[in-house]
Amino acid sequence: MLFRSCAADPAMLRDAEGYLPLARYGALGDGRAVVLSGADGSIDWWCVPNMDSPALFDRLLDGTLGGYFAITPTEAFTSEQRYRDDSNVLETIFTTATGRAKLTESLNSGTAGRLPWAELARRVEGLDGHVAFALTLRFGRRADTVSPYFARAGGHDVFHVGAVLGLVRCSDHVVIERQGDDGIDGRIAVSQGQRATVGIVAGADEPLVVPPIEAIDGRIDLSDKEWRDWTQALDWSGQLHCDGARRALAIRSALALKLLLYSPTGAIVAAATTSLPEKVGGPKNWDYRYAWIRDAGYTIKAFLRIGAHAEAKAGFTWLLKRLGQGVPKVCYTLGGDPVPEVREIDIPGYCGSKPVVTGNLATDQHQHGIYGDIFETAERFVACGNILDGQSAATLSHLADLCADRWRQKDAGIWELTEVQHYTMSKISCWQALQRAVELADAGQIPTTCRDRWARERDRIMDWIGEHCWDEERGAYLCYPGAKGLDASLALAVRFRFDGQDRLARTLDAIDRELGAGAFHYRYTGMEQEEGCFLACTFWMVEARAILGQHDRAEAALAAAMDGLKHGTGILPEMIDPKTGDYLGNLPQGLSHLALIQAIATLGGAEL
Repeated sequence: MLFRSCAADPAMLRDAEGYLPLARYGALGDGRAVVLSGADGSIDWWCVPNMDSPALFDRLLDGTLGGYFAITPTEAFTSEQRYRDDSNVLETIFTTATGRAKLTESLNSGTAGRLPWAELARRVEGLDGHVAFALTLRFGRRADTVSPYFARAGGHDVFHVGAVLGLVRCSDHVVIERQGDDGIDGRIAVSQGQRATVGIVAGADEPLVVPPIEAIDGRIDLSDKEWRDWTQALDWSGQLHCDGARRALAIRSALALKLLLYSPTGAIVAAATTSLPEKVGGPKNWDYRYAWIRDAGYTIKAFLRIGAHAEAKAGFTWLLKRLGQGVPKVCYTLGGDPVPEVREIDIPGYCGSKPVVTGNLATDQHQHGIYGDIFETAERFVACGNILDGQSAATLSHLADLCADRWRQKDAGIWELTEVQHYTMSKISCWQALQRAVELADAGQIPTTCRDRWARERDRIMDWIGEHCWDEERGAYLCYPGAKGLDASLALAVRFRFDGQDRLARTLDAIDRELGAGAFHYRYTGMEQEEGCFLACTFWMVEARAILGQHDRAEAALAAAMDGLKHGTGILPEMIDPKTGDYLGNLPQGLSHLALIQAIATLGGAEL
């Protein structure tokens, strides 16, 4: 196993306020929601039924009073958390003074794909000796302040939490000792060869199915098989060009990206959580449970690169439909609507980091990067042998016209800053969009009516960047004309095939000097006081050096980064503290995983 989260007794896992290090979580998913399960057997995050629904369990953001679903040994223990090979089914091995037991967890699917209800399954198996567990279920505080309660219906005790209707199902060896409106307390005891299963079936504003516990238990292994079949299909495509340890890294990231694809619509969320801080105690806490054009475009490209064509097609279709609805926005809800305004929720936040929020300010920003993102995605889609339909071609042609019209304007940049500027990366993204538009027109994929105009504006952008954004004394492209700082996202310009490889190589060296912190990189100048290092930036640097032929430096950089991340389960966050190795920001973070896939594939010699 490349990733294996190890921990000692509970006192060494959670701090005094009840918070678990983010690296100690594994993620489960079913194409609709994502669960975070800790190495101490506590599920601390689950939004039901969708990733952007209110949280049924929210201990992640309130260590004392938050909701959770724990199956934890009653004695002191050590634990080892890991995924089954090529699967998103999670296993945790608990060792106590009296024995060993395994907890296997799945957000279940069925034989025909995602179930039409949410089904969380947790199986406890005795491996050696005897192990006793405490079972505790408490409901979260974020269900619009509605008090939870249990009621009798159809011969079963069902719980109501806001709009969510749910049911707890148990097998033999599970004893429920108390049930109240706030939750359940019970115990599980297993000896070698014995096993017990607990499942939650739930939905929101819809009828509730009551499957037998045997069916819930059986779907754990069925779900595992479905995950393994999916990952093995990626190998058949032959796109990844890597094996051994590198293959395992790429597959783990591919599985994480698959968790972030919202199957009812094809939207791809940036991350599965909200309000996890970019610096503990700091205010930079955002809701990432929405679909960004940038993140979705990059993820689609990663899916294409590993041969996940169904996922790429679903995401690309969703993107084009959103972009065909007028002036494009930076991000959308999973249903394709505008993201709601930011609303603060009065709970403590992870390790006391406020605010806790829903909604996102980025929806009303303008970012030139969306043009480059969608055209790079379209170009990759076509380069893989696929075909654009007439409506999509017309949408892309219109977007190229918008880009040609608007590239001279200031924008919020890739980092969604409040200060609008002529950001260098934004101008490169406009160049990228028009270059790809010309290529698509020349290939007969989109209308050629404005092709020559796109080419002229592309060349003007190139000249403007060369005149205003390069600093010969610094030996780097600046964040924006006249700025003193650098921007690590400029590493992406190498992948975008932006001209001037000598200048780009010198820019990479400057980024390493000024933004590097050990194996990792800050996003842009000045961020070391406000946040951790941004993982995607480091992987972009690896990929850029590989493209420029600096393979030894790229290999060494990737090895150093992965060494700093090896204490987790393989689920990557947005950021990392370069001094402590602590994970920061929302997770699983799509940008981190897709950037790792791209770096591995490029080092393996796969075509861009």
